[in-house]
Amino acid sequence: MGLFQVTMYGVGLILGAGIYVLIGEAAGFTGNSMWISFSLGAIVATFAGLSYAELTALFPKAAAEYVFVKNAFKSEFIGFIIGWLTAITSMIVGATVALGFGGYFAQFLDIPITIAAITLLGILSLVSFIGIKQSAWLNTIFALVTITGLGIIIFLGFTIENAEPVDYFEMPNGITGITLAFVLIFFAFIGFEDMANVAEEVKKPKKTLPRAIILSILITAIIYILVSLSSVRVLDWEDLSQSSAPLADVATKGLGLEGGVTLSVIALFATASTVLITLVAGARILYGMARDGSLPSVLGKIHSKTGTPWIAVIGIFATSVAFAFVGNIVVVANIVVFAVIITFAMINLSVILLRYVKPDIERTFKVPLNIGKFPILPLFGFGVTIYMAIQFELEIILVGIGIIVIGSIFYLVYNNRRKNRT
Repeated sequence: MGLFQVTMYGVGLILGAGIYVLIGEAAGFTGNSMWISFSLGAIVATFAGLSYAELTALFPKAAAEYVFVKNAFKSEFIGFIIGWLTAITSMIVGATVALGFGGYFAQFLDIPITIAAITLLGILSLVSFIGIKQSAWLNTIFALVTITGLGIIIFLGFTIENAEPVDYFEMPNGITGITLAFVLIFFAFIGFEDMANVAEEVKKPKKTLPRAIILSILITAIIYILVSLSSVRVLDWEDLSQSSAPLADVATKGLGLEGGVTLSVIALFATASTVLITLVAGARILYGMARDGSLPSVLGKIHSKTGTPWIAVIGIFATSVAFAFVGNIVVVANIVVFAVIITFAMINLSVILLRYVKPDIERTFKVPLNIGKFPILPLFGFGVTIYMAIQFELEIILVGIGIIVIGSIFYLVYNNRRKNRT
């Protein structure tokens, strides 16, 4: 993949189901000031994105987070836990968003949501198996369709005539509402981190990946902020917060029933895009960790004709199908965001540590703003992610800790067996 394909891959990763589903929930917290929460999300994503850009230039490998953290902390166990978190969240996201697809699809054909979700997972797993180029081009099409849908919302917001001006600083729940929405909608920004996991299938990854990561975050941040400003201008934030298909309702208000149907169709592409990319990236994480010996070697097998990690593709598909029986997308989104935040904290720390652990290694990209060797922005990124982590409800935090504990047990048992065999 070249710069355009990788950038569109990243845009497709970020512009997925989150914006189509969670913008209504965010409006309930923030009112018309929702754009502030999206701006904060963009800032945190930029901090993490810059750190990923430097690390991918250093280690353009599959199972990227695992490789980054393992090298920075000089600990296979810590690296494994971060890789484990990344792989599990890919499976959960893929399954949950597939259910979202099933919900939209049920509006057109009377098929059970779970059946539609599993069918989608099967079809897109086949695409992932066939090859990265096919996956990338299909994702590019999905991304362009998704951008078109959001473009319709932006167009409506800037052309519709309102009887009264919208107060974009109205905060019905104050700063607390802005913070809660910021933590929730950060789900809509995650995804760019998975770009690092296809590094081995990118042309000149040390130069291409950092540029693509930064471009994809900038493009999606601008789109999100414009969509948040436009949505509340077309549809009152209270009505938006009550909607199960918020952007479809915005389109219906602005263009009539046909507009709502159009946005529902586009939402199918958006959800399918998210599912495809999480399946592709999740398989590469399993493959990279298996190749390094942290997971069973069978997951590292490459198909002789397609050149893809086919056992890992099957593993991600099977596990995602199992997770497809999870329900509430908001709850699952919070679980995913919590796990991603922990990962981002470790990624930011890895940039700082590697400046001292491996100071002489060539860095084709460096995070800007440094005092000597010390990078300032990753420190800010680490602080913000820790703050975000403590904003979650106790149940979400406990689920996140549970995932880490299960990973730790697996690591200890598997490594003990591996040592006994050798």
